[in-house]
Amino acid sequence: MNNMKAKSGFRNQERKKEILDLYDSFIEQWKFPHEEQVVETRFGKTHLIVAGDKECPPLILLHGTGMNSAMWLEEIKSYAKEYRVYAADIPGEPGKSDERQQSLKGKAYALWLSDVLDSLQIEKVILIGISLGAWLAVKFSIHYPEYVEKLVLIAPSGISPAKKSFLFTALYYGFFGEKGTEKLYIKINGGRKLPERMLALQKLIKKGFRYRMEEIPIFRDDEIKRLSMPVALFAGGKDIMLPSYKTADRLHKLLPHSQINVLPREGHSITRLSPEIMSFLKGD
Repeated sequence: MNNMKAKSGFRNQERKKEILDLYDSFIEQWKFPHEEQVVETRFGKTHLIVAGDKECPPLILLHGTGMNSAMWLEEIKSYAKEYRVYAADIPGEPGKSDERQQSLKGKAYALWLSDVLDSLQIEKVILIGISLGAWLAVKFSIHYPEYVEKLVLIAPSGISPAKKSFLFTALYYGFFGEKGTEKLYIKINGGRKLPERMLALQKLIKKGFRYRMEEIPIFRDDEIKRLSMPVALFAGGKDIMLPSYKTADRLHKLLPHSQINVLPREGHSITRLSPEIMSFLKGD
């Protein structure tokens, strides 16, 4: 699967250790019943944070690019009340899965997730993804719809092209060093400050990890129309990375059955959505 050409996003082993040590400290200090699990795939090992009763329906959380499953720790508590939750570190991102970055073209990441589900002996699953994780959830659902019970997309990439203005915004704030970085993350977060520990993780990742430069592929109309399962979209009206209203409009036209939610005060990094998502999952 082109593994030999895939490269690591970590700048070096020292930076990798710093990032993963901080990630580990997040998990160790998280006072909630959980376990860590590693499964093998054709793309190497995949690390999972697991919570919830084994008899409950399975639910997989997929984080965004330049991040790992630390972002889900608070959300997991809500989902774990009714689901067996697996927060997966996406390969090639700054988490504890295989560090090689596969191309977003082709089926690599859909095949990866099918391997994860097979390893966990899951036949039907709920997928919740944010940004790149939402793109991956769509990609998988297009190729393996029989696996997917319900699909929740938070600020999804791949429905509408990213805003070209974001690159210039990021470059501008980059001139102002660490303070500029903080201000950029506030803008990405819809004008709200990140919690201090999460900001520290983001800064460490920025120093020690090369973000993907590959353009995220846009799904064709006929591909999106294959998503016959229940679908919910949550997008932020203040997203500086993606055009939320265009995304909402396209999904609504192509998937009339989908539930569309544009949240005017939210940015790209939308959190604290578990009550609304749980309501959708239960069919309320």
